[in-house]
Amino acid sequence: MKILVVEDNPQVAETIMDYLELAGHQLDCAYHGQAALQLLAEQRFDVIIMDVMMPRLDGLSAVTRLREQGIATPVLFLTARDSLDDKLAGFRAGGDDYLIKPFAMEELEVRLQALALRGPRGNIGAICVGELTLDHSRGQATRAGIPLKLGKIPFQILTLLVRRAPAIVSRQELLDSVWGDEEPDSDALRSHIYALRNALDKPFATPMLETLHGQGYRLVAR
Repeated sequence: MKILVVEDNPQVAETIMDYLELAGHQLDCAYHGQAALQLLAEQRFDVIIMDVMMPRLDGLSAVTRLREQGIATPVLFLTARDSLDDKLAGFRAGGDDYLIKPFAMEELEVRLQALALRGPRGNIGAICVGELTLDHSRGQATRAGIPLKLGKIPFQILTLLVRRAPAIVSRQELLDSVWGDEEPDSDALRSHIYALRNALDKPFATPMLETLHGQGYRLVAR
């Protein structure tokens, strides 16, 4: 299995990774939710171990956001919070399993194997905004039935805009979602928005991507 460990305690993360690596699995690690989202935008994992209480972006918020982005990878929440309300909050956020600290490593691995065998959640499905259709699971977008040729980052930007449409998505939220901690130079976002606009709007009579100066960007149905 290829497993992503999202845990802000380096000692806990190292213990989990050492055990699972010895068991023959591939591991990667993020120390907060924002870094996890960035890794998940770039790589595919079979299952995610997600701590709940973390700086920058907590586990519940991170999983809510990745589900909004169409990422269906199974998630096991790992936390010391053991009340029924805490567990229900984890499942409502999009989690698939919930393991309370302290725990046995053998149980953790068995639960991960069960999640990996179950596979990703059923296709979160294509989302339509007017004549635009986006299928995140296939990495495809069409407008009026015509496929859009988009690079990886413009597609990520479009995915977030589609998930939030018709709400405004701020420039900072786009930067955080796409680049995480490694914020690019000031022209990078502008360049990718330009590429997205060319693919999404240029071939058509009416634009869908709106820029609201000082606020951000949004998609409008056409």
